[in-house]
Amino acid sequence: MSTTLSTRPPEDDRRPGELTFGEFLRWVWRQVTSMRTALILLLLLALAAVPGSIIPQSGVDALKTSNWQADHPKLTPVYERLGLFSVYDSVWFSAIYILLMLSLVGCIVPRTFVYLRGIRAKPPVTPRNLTRLPDHASYQTSDDLDVVLERARLALRKRRYRMTLEDDAVSAERGYLREVGNLVFHLSVLIVLVGFAMGGLFGYKGGVILVTGNGFSNNLTQYDDFDPGSLFSADDLEPFSFTVNDFTADWLTEGPRAGMARAFNAQLSYQESPDSPSKDYDLRVNHPLTIGNTEVFLIGHGYAPIITIRDGDGDKVYSGPTVFLPTDQTFQSIGVVKAPNADPTQIGLEGEFYPTVAFSKHTGSYFSAFGNAVDPLVSMLVYTGDLGMDTGAPQSVYSLDKTGTAMLTKKNGAPYRIDLRPGDTVTLPNGLGTVSFDGLDTWTKIQISQTPGKWIALTGVVLALLGLLGSLFIRPRRVWVRARREGDGTLVEVAALDRSGGGDVAVVVDELVRALQGPPQPEPEDKS
Repeated sequence: MSTTLSTRPPEDDRRPGELTFGEFLRWVWRQVTSMRTALILLLLLALAAVPGSIIPQSGVDALKTSNWQADHPKLTPVYERLGLFSVYDSVWFSAIYILLMLSLVGCIVPRTFVYLRGIRAKPPVTPRNLTRLPDHASYQTSDDLDVVLERARLALRKRRYRMTLEDDAVSAERGYLREVGNLVFHLSVLIVLVGFAMGGLFGYKGGVILVTGNGFSNNLTQYDDFDPGSLFSADDLEPFSFTVNDFTADWLTEGPRAGMARAFNAQLSYQESPDSPSKDYDLRVNHPLTIGNTEVFLIGHGYAPIITIRDGDGDKVYSGPTVFLPTDQTFQSIGVVKAPNADPTQIGLEGEFYPTVAFSKHTGSYFSAFGNAVDPLVSMLVYTGDLGMDTGAPQSVYSLDKTGTAMLTKKNGAPYRIDLRPGDTVTLPNGLGTVSFDGLDTWTKIQISQTPGKWIALTGVVLALLGLLGSLFIRPRRVWVRARREGDGTLVEVAALDRSGGGDVAVVVDELVRALQGPPQPEPEDKS
C-alpha cells in the first residue's frame, strides 16, 4: 500500500494512509534504531571490511599497492573509483560505520533506562496462591506469625536477597545484578566503537625501511608510507629519533622447522627529543618500543646487497646497499639498481637475490634453500637506455621503467645475465662499465603508529566480557514466604521461581524451609 507524505498539521483533513512529516521522521527513526537494523549494519560492516584485507591498501603498503595496480591495469580505475585501495577511509565504509553508531545509540540508550528501572525495582508482591508455582512447600508450626516472618527476613538477608516486607509475607529477590551485566554489555559496545573511531580520526600509521646503520627522525618526509587519520595534524608527531645499529636473526638449523627463523632482534638507540639522552632498546616482534603516545614495531626485514656500478669512463655512478624485497620464507628477493648518470648510456639492473643459493635441475634456475645468508648470490639482467627518471613523474625505487630501455643480450640472443657473489666484479660488454657485489647489509621494516583510542577500546572489550559473564552466570531468583493463622497454629508457605529457566530452585525452597523451622529439637528421653 502506498503512502503519501504531508506537512499539514490538521489530522481531520488527512486521507487514509497519509503521513505527516513528523510521523514519517518517527517511522524512519524506529526503523534505524531497531535491533534488526543494527544487526544488518553490523553484518554489512564486517562484509565491507573484507576488501580491506584482500586488496592492498595504499596507506598500509604503498609499494604493494602500486605493484598490484601495475599488474591489473584494467581493474585499477574501477577499484580507485570505488575507493577499494583505501577502504577504511571511503565514503561508503564511513556511512555504514556512522549508521551503525546511530542505530546502536538509538537501540541501546532506551534499553539502558529499562535496565536501570529493572535494577532499582522492588521485588514483586507475593502472589495470592503460592501453591500454583512449580516449586513450593508448606508446613504447620506453633510459632507465632511475627516470629516466622522475622526468621524469614533474617534467613533471606543472610543469603543476600533484597526484600519487601508485607503484612503477612516477605517477598525477596536476588540475581537482579544480571540486569547490570546486560547494561554493561550494551554500553561497552558503544565504548568499543568510540575507541576505534578515535583511533581512526586522530591516529596515524606509517612505515619506513631502514638499512642497518641508518637513522630515522619522526617527521613526514622520513616515511616511506604514511596513513593519517581524518583529523590528524602533523603537529601531533612526537619529536623522537632512532638509529638501527644492528640486526640479528636466530635461524633454526635442525628439526622439522629447519630453515625458519626463531627470533629477530633490531638493536636501536633512540632519543625521545633532540635534547634528551640516547637510550638503547632491543626491538623484537610483538615487543614494540613505546615513546610517549607512539609505538614503534618491527614488522619485517630483508637483505640489501652492496652494489657498485662504474660506467665506461671508470667513474663510480652508483654505490651502496640496495634493498631487495623478499618474495617467500626463504628470503629469495627481488630488486633493481638504477644508474641514470652512467656514460655512454644509462644502466638499469633487475634481478633476484638468493641468501643461500641452490640450483634446480628440474627448472634450470636458481632458488634459495635457506633464509640465512650462508652462500649469497645476486643474479641480474642488464638494461640500457632511458630509465625515465628525467620526466619528473614519481617512480618506485623497487621497480624499473623499461619503456625506453633495451635488455642486454648475448650474441645468440639470450638475455645477458650477471651472477655475482660477494667480492665478484663483472665487466659489461660494449664498454658499458663494470658491476661489483661488494658485500651484504640487512634492512628492517619499521611501523610507527599512534592510536589514541586503543585503551578506550580495550576497556570496552573488557567491560563487554564482564557484562557477558554476568548476564550468563548470574541466576535471577525470586522467593516468597507467607505466614497466616490457621487453627491453633501458623501455616507457612514457601515458593521460589527461577527467572533464567532451567535452574533447580527446589533446593532453595528446602533450605529455606529448614531455616524457618529452626534447629531440630532434641527428642525427649525415654524414662520408662
